[in-house]
Amino acid sequence: VQLVESGGGLVQPGGSLRLSCAASGFTFSSYGMSWYRQAPGKERELVATINSAGGWTYYVDSVKGRFTISRDNVKNTVYLQMNSLKPEDTAVYYCNAELRLSPDASDDYWGQGTQVTVSS
Repeated sequence: VQLVESGGGLVQPGGSLRLSCAASGFTFSSYGMSWYRQAPGKERELVATINSAGGWTYYVDSVKGRFTISRDNVKNTVYLQMNSLKPEDTAVYYCNAELRLSPDASDDYWGQGTQVTVSS
């Protein structure tokens, strides 16, 4: 199983980045996909989630209206389009795949993370 993130980098405030997460080794179209982020000294937080079919999404309040999560179940890839970036968006961004097996159990995988730095 692999989740490989790409697209991170250094961008000025107000700029945009598009993160990609390429998945392999599992049935991508069955899994909900999420982006998390972790800033230095802070806990990892959920940024956005998309369900397996792509018809339902969730965003943390701080990114609503600026970030868009999407997926391509043919290319086995999930994306995070980030617009109007702010310095507080600086973090390592992680891709997560989750399949809920029961109310108490899930199968999930993590990528290695990609650094996003928003600075002038």
